[in-house]
Amino acid sequence: MDQLGSDVLMDADYDEKQLTPTDDDNDNVAIITPDDGDSMIDDTDADVTTEPALPLATDHDAIRDRFMPPYDEYETEAEAVFTWDITNWRSLPKRTNGPVFHCAGHPWRILFFPFGNAASEAVSFYLEQGYGDEKPPEDWYACAQFMLVLHNPNDPQMYIHHEASHRFTAEEGDWGFTRFAEKNRIFAAKYDGFDRPLVEGDMARVTAYVRVLKDPTGVLWHNFVNYDSKKETGMVGLRNQGATCYLNSLLQSLYLTGAFRKAVYQIPTSTEEERASSNSAYALQRLFYRLQADPLAVSTQELTHSFGWESRQIFEQQDVQELSRILMEKLEARMKGTAAENALPNMFVGKMKTYLRCINVDYESSRIEDFWDLQLNVSGCKSLDDSFKNYVEVETLEGENKYMAEGYGLQDARKGVIFESFPQVLHLQLKRFEYDFQRDAMMKVNDRYEFPEIWDASPYLDDTADKSEPYIYHLHGVLVHSGDLNAGHYYSFLKPEKNGEFYRFDDDRVTRAAKREAIDDNFGGDYATNGLNGLQKGQNPYTRQWSTKRSNNAYMLVYVRESRLDQILPPENEMQAPRHLPTKLAEERTAAEKRKKDRDEAHLYMNVQVATEASFKAFQGVDLIPWGADNEETEPAAPKTYRLLRSWTVSDFSDFLTKQYGLERDLIRPWIMVNRQNGTVRPDHPLLWDNMTLQEAADKFSTRTGGFRVFVEETTRNAEGAPVWPSEEVSVPSSPVVNGTAQQQHIPIIIFLKYFDVDKQVLSGVGHIYMNPSEKAQDLAPHILQLMGWEAGVSLELYEEIKQTYIERMKPKNTLVASEIQDGDIVCFQRHLGEAEIAAIRHSKPTACLDAPAFYDYLINRIFVSFTPKFAPPQQNFEVRKEGDEKFTVALSKKDNYDTLAHKAAEQLSLVTTASIDPSHLRFTTANAQTGKPRTLVKRQAGTTVSTILFGTSGNYGGGGYSYNSSATAQAPDHLFYEVLEMTLTDLEQRKAIRIIWLSDGINKETAYEMAMPKQSLFSDVLAALQKRAGLPDEVVQHVRFYEAHGNKVYKVLPLTHSVVALNEYMTVYAERIPAEEEAEVEAGRQGTMHDAEGEVGSDIEVEEEDARSRRSKSRLVHCFHFEKEPSKPHGVPFLFLLKEGEVFTDTRERLSKRTGIKGKNLEKVRFAVVKGGQGFAGRPVWVGDDDVLASMLGPDDHLGLEHPNRQRGNWARYESLNIR
Repeated sequence: MDQLGSDVLMDADYDEKQLTPTDDDNDNVAIITPDDGDSMIDDTDADVTTEPALPLATDHDAIRDRFMPPYDEYETEAEAVFTWDITNWRSLPKRTNGPVFHCAGHPWRILFFPFGNAASEAVSFYLEQGYGDEKPPEDWYACAQFMLVLHNPNDPQMYIHHEASHRFTAEEGDWGFTRFAEKNRIFAAKYDGFDRPLVEGDMARVTAYVRVLKDPTGVLWHNFVNYDSKKETGMVGLRNQGATCYLNSLLQSLYLTGAFRKAVYQIPTSTEEERASSNSAYALQRLFYRLQADPLAVSTQELTHSFGWESRQIFEQQDVQELSRILMEKLEARMKGTAAENALPNMFVGKMKTYLRCINVDYESSRIEDFWDLQLNVSGCKSLDDSFKNYVEVETLEGENKYMAEGYGLQDARKGVIFESFPQVLHLQLKRFEYDFQRDAMMKVNDRYEFPEIWDASPYLDDTADKSEPYIYHLHGVLVHSGDLNAGHYYSFLKPEKNGEFYRFDDDRVTRAAKREAIDDNFGGDYATNGLNGLQKGQNPYTRQWSTKRSNNAYMLVYVRESRLDQILPPENEMQAPRHLPTKLAEERTAAEKRKKDRDEAHLYMNVQVATEASFKAFQGVDLIPWGADNEETEPAAPKTYRLLRSWTVSDFSDFLTKQYGLERDLIRPWIMVNRQNGTVRPDHPLLWDNMTLQEAADKFSTRTGGFRVFVEETTRNAEGAPVWPSEEVSVPSSPVVNGTAQQQHIPIIIFLKYFDVDKQVLSGVGHIYMNPSEKAQDLAPHILQLMGWEAGVSLELYEEIKQTYIERMKPKNTLVASEIQDGDIVCFQRHLGEAEIAAIRHSKPTACLDAPAFYDYLINRIFVSFTPKFAPPQQNFEVRKEGDEKFTVALSKKDNYDTLAHKAAEQLSLVTTASIDPSHLRFTTANAQTGKPRTLVKRQAGTTVSTILFGTSGNYGGGGYSYNSSATAQAPDHLFYEVLEMTLTDLEQRKAIRIIWLSDGINKETAYEMAMPKQSLFSDVLAALQKRAGLPDEVVQHVRFYEAHGNKVYKVLPLTHSVVALNEYMTVYAERIPAEEEAEVEAGRQGTMHDAEGEVGSDIEVEEEDARSRRSKSRLVHCFHFEKEPSKPHGVPFLFLLKEGEVFTDTRERLSKRTGIKGKNLEKVRFAVVKGGQGFAGRPVWVGDDDVLASMLGPDDHLGLEHPNRQRGNWARYESLNIR
């Protein structure tokens, strides 16, 4: 029983009540009781078709065959029938058990509640395991199909039956029917048309039919409560981060491909640099080892973090094929130069030949390409062999589609693809998602598609292929998608061993699977017919929609070559992780266990921050030490935080400090630190009560906001070896007391001293002294001179550090009590500077602070800004001595103006460059906070400060300034890009700034170069400047052209004689190397100059004129642009493309693929269209088909459009979102 108090279990048919007809009605009405287990009276007229008569309750075989037929998909282990005669019904206890009987070696009994179980109006019957008070064996279970039949012993026609199936376990040892039958019905004088009750004379008979089924997978009817994947299968799953089930399926497939796991383990990751969190190979090693060693499901969070993925990518279902390809590419790069080099290509790469063969002449054009996986059509194909036949199908080019064969003219030809070889591990991507042009959306294909367990690939090999080794493949992986495009789930069926069984990997759960589940159930297609109303329907569990087609079907298949099974699936002991990996993970587990223990015991401990004399002396800043420092390990002035027992006494604490800092117990005493109203943290009084606990001290003396903070005071010994404390250091004055009581002014106070070194621009603590409050400020001088080792007579300037923004000059004649000096106050001193010294410092260090208040102001406004070159070599106009030194950090004040900023940056840069940097040649650009890329040029003008540059406001630090940060989150507050100009900023104003986008790899790679050209320059000068900035060799420069674009469409080609001043600000200028095929067919000169058929040369030729002349030859240039859905939404880099007369578009598309770099699956997503109307783009686009000849479709003003999602917006086949760093 699921729960003894549950309302109804497995009794769905019982509520279908039937009205018993009257005697008058029986002559005219056929009385038929539905098949709900009740007895049936058959008074049907002879001319009415009737169902077979119900069997008697005593006919056990007939009852079992009629109401409990066996499951076709499950094999029966054993069956049993047991009858229990119930007597004295009303005298039985509330809960009664029948005698024990056995089936399949398991004890069983009937559990009976004669007066109902939590349902007083009904009686309850259950089937129960019969171990009774004895516990069942460990992990005991039995999968049983059972039926309970209650009938009248005197009339076997009168009975009620209910059936159920259940996995009986020690935890769920009974199952059945809370509302088996209503009491008023079975005790009624007449039971459903009979003249006697069902329970007659307080007696009835109940028969149990039990059929125990074999459970080959171990999970039949499992509720998966407390299910242990490791224990049941020896393997663990992967936890789903949100929508990463597709990633989990792929990773499990790769992990169980033993040769792949072995190759990943061979990637070197022993050094700290190689174990960086951004190293996806190291993260994959860790994941694979944890899948081997961990007892529970493993998280993929480390791996996705190493990919550089954000939450957006984790909660989106991505393209598995593209993820697989990118991951393989990254791993292959990591394997270069290692023992695993070429392991992945040897495992996953096959070769295919694309050919075009003339029929009537001896001419063939072909190329052989590698493939890592194959994408196969599902639509229109019934099986895997149908898809391969479709893949290698030969197309005949004839009639208007004849092929232009070099040297033979137009010829009939056959075009197709054939395979040269298949890889050891064959990944087949089934195109379950296709674009529906009618719906204008991607749709899932749920058609039936069959694939075999063993498959022969040889029929699809070229005749010349090496077939010495059979190309027989065994199915070892079926990756499944359940649902539709918008909502679904991924899981996989994988066979880890050569002759093993399939397992189902469903995120964090791993279970055994029958071959039928792994293969047949994932063909897709229609549900089986139900024999009544035609096709059955199934409900998509993710969209809740009903359909006649199965929503769960295979989308990826993994086949392993039969002859290489032993190599691809080696024994587990041959796949050992690197030695450092288990050690590292064990250390991390130990640390995690310690953190957990610390959390569990947190109530017993408290955090205590400890500052020492060394901390004070190492600190340069406001206050005693930096109590809020982020990293106490790397910052010497930071306080140390200790986790100490709250029950420790002050004496215990002092002993701890003695051992921790190597001090003598009687030479230290801890001081309580308190938060003052002015925002400072200062010592208040020493802890002199040895028996007081830390918790009591914190409650009594410490402030709540700052936690428990302590300063450890240190002292020395006198000549007798006794510790020297304040009463022995400070003399009591003989003169009368002026202010305050004598007792108050005789108590010495502790004062901390800081020294501001003007030459070094350093403020640091030097120690502490004790003074009588009645002493004057000038009395501090002898103590300071002694501490510093200076000669007598050195002039000093004294300042009191009152708070962060208030540094007050002290009056020498005032007493300390008059100056309001108390315990823990800080006095800063510096040497007095003469006019000559000040002049010398100003000459050598123009930005230096000359007094302590100025330096304090600098510290308050100090910000550490990192500087990065805006351009990489060779665009930099400087050279560093050591690679990496071009990136540096400078401490600035938010009040610094542009010239001070430039001077400090130039000063730091000059230290690492081969030549001194002139500050007037530095120009800065702000950085984007999200991308880290350059954002806005900084203008040098009045009011510009570091604050206005980085924060967009001058705040309280000066007036005005240009705002560079309109959005608080858009700009990095501590990062600037810099560039060293060839001229001063003043000279730059006399030039025209232009931006050239250099296309170094077709249209795939864009590099922007900003140049300041003299206003009288021509584009020949721009070319020379571009050569220098981009480092272009002379042979490339000879073939460079410029063209102007607007709105992502080509406007015109710019000749070298074009004036820089004539450029429009809103135009984009591209520079590219003229493609080789274009130079071969069109005699091209320099930028914007093209020879016509007669050899005449033009200059300053716009695109329209150029095209008009080129159309007189067999080839011409066409302008191409990208758009999304409609031509009015252009995007991307527009380009020029050579159009060939008579060329069919299938060949044109191949050349477009090379020109644009869009290949494979991405190319399949691109639709090509002729866009009419020149710059106006009026009318609808005319889509180009494979057999069309593009040259005959394009008019003089037409453009070729490439329709696909905007990749720059992150939607281009989701390529950006699937990037792995």
